Amino acid sequence: MDKIINRLDSVHQKVLAIVLPVDPDRFQQRPTENEWSVAEILDHLHLVEERVIKELEKALAGKPQKAGLLGRIIPTSIVASRLVRVSAPKAVVPTRHPEKQAAIENFESTRERLKQLCAREGQQRLRQIVMNHPFLGKRYVTAAVSFVSYHEIRHYKQIREVLRKR
Repeated sequence: MDKIINRLDSVHQKVLAIVLPVDPDRFQQRPTENEWSVAEILDHLHLVEERVIKELEKALAGKPQKAGLLGRIIPTSIVASRLVRVSAPKAVVPTRHPEKQAAIENFESTRERLKQLCAREGQQRLRQIVMNHPFLGKRYVTAAVSFVSYHEIRHYKQIREVLRKR
């Protein structure tokens, strides 16, 4: 679990390092009509992490389970690839364009809540709980938390692409 938390921290710092210097107007600006702005990407990351936290809390209230075969075979790291475009589930599509400071605060607070939840529950407990991922199937919570870091890597790459377009 330490390795997963370290990856969470590392990619989170990379995202912040690239986002903090961005001008507030550019932060809000979409490169094209069909692409998200940096604000929308950060909001999406916040929404996904909120959803993971909510699902994790719900799963922790249940009994220990085993992940499905698919959830044990497909590596979570596949999420970081931008080779295949994936449409986000409706629940995590950004519908607002938060101001830069609010977006960063949301991004920071959800990460802190996820880390606190992981620390409170402990690795042993998290390896006994299963969550259902919309694309990757039933996964152990440790894999779901790992997903958050790989998902953030995917969108870090997207932010870099957005910022290069202007």
